[in-house]
Amino acid sequence: MSRQISGSILCPSCGQLISVNAETCMHCGQRRPGLWGFGPMLRNVFGHYGFTEVFMAFCILLYGISLLLDPKAIFQMRGFFSFLSPSVESLDAMGMTGAYAMQHGRWWTPITAIFLHGGLLHIYFNLSSIRQLAPAVEEFFGATRLILIFMISGVLGFVVSNWWGYPITVGASGSLFGLLGALVFYGRDRGGAFGTAIFKQSWQGALANLLLGFFIPIINNAAHIGGFIGGFLAAMLLGYTEKRRENMTMQIAAFGAIGLIVIAFGIVVWRILF
Repeated sequence: MSRQISGSILCPSCGQLISVNAETCMHCGQRRPGLWGFGPMLRNVFGHYGFTEVFMAFCILLYGISLLLDPKAIFQMRGFFSFLSPSVESLDAMGMTGAYAMQHGRWWTPITAIFLHGGLLHIYFNLSSIRQLAPAVEEFFGATRLILIFMISGVLGFVVSNWWGYPITVGASGSLFGLLGALVFYGRDRGGAFGTAIFKQSWQGALANLLLGFFIPIINNAAHIGGFIGGFLAAMLLGYTEKRRENMTMQIAAFGAIGLIVIAFGIVVWRILF
């Protein structure tokens, strides 16, 4: 996969044929549609990006590492939901967030905590939900916007949670509520029989899970609320495929989000090793 320096490409904004080196698209006015030759490479990456599978594999890998960092804690049952749970010390080393982490200046933890889980049931339910919701969001919004919605809602969920005062927290449920928020926006904005069905199903799912959180003390409803709002607003800002084509700015932003994940976990590895 290399930079394309000559020939033609399809403009990411309007889909018309243009030169890869064009300053602006003659059809729609998009500036630097070929992104100095890197545009085709970006579209190829995001056009075949298996977000759901990669995310699930990464979470399972991190869950296994968090267990191995403190093996003696694996079978210490601290309640029904704590079966095969990593220790607090292990999760802290891996990038757990919360008011405690933010008070100590660990700015990267609202990113890393999205990928961490506190037990077998926790990771099972979250990944099962990801498996259901992420493909639907990708179908309506595209892979690039899926990444942005997922990360924006997850981080905002933890920002709200940390501000609310939750001392420690991990998990992808804020991002999951963000996906529900994006689907609620899509269904409401699209309208019609199909849009109305998506809206009702997503809104009812979000409400049911939010109410469940009031009956189970360990569930972080603040992150759920923040994530839902983040997903709804991100979807409204980015638009969806039927109304707005995926463009280079979105692709660059998604690469930036992936870059932040790499940096955040780079800090985690550095702190563990050194």
